[in-house]
Amino acid sequence: MDFGAELRAALMVAAFAVLGMFIVYATLFLSRLLVGVRPKTGAKLETYESGEVTIGSTEVRVSVHYYLYALLFLIFDVEAALLFPWAPAFDKLGWLGLIEVTFFVLMLVGGLAYAWMRGVLKWVY
Repeated sequence: MDFGAELRAALMVAAFAVLGMFIVYATLFLSRLLVGVRPKTGAKLETYESGEVTIGSTEVRVSVHYYLYALLFLIFDVEAALLFPWAPAFDKLGWLGLIEVTFFVLMLVGGLAYAWMRGVLKWVY
């Protein structure tokens, strides 16, 4: 076995890793050097930097269910977007197209059933 070639390849990978880290740290150092370290005061400490005065606490916990609803909406929105072009081409695709779209819809219905069984679609807990 030629361990010399493997050693050269490993050294090349290590050299690129060191070079990559050097570039990252050199860029960070250069930006600190050029801009300087500015204290985070005033508008930078505000929740919204747009100048709007916040009312009440800004540390409000948002339920993860809103995100799950959004993901489910996206999934079924994409399903509709993929089914619209299929409908006019239905007669040209034949049985294979029907089998494919049936499998596609069954996968999505299975995902909806799974989300329903897990209680993701319950709005009030």
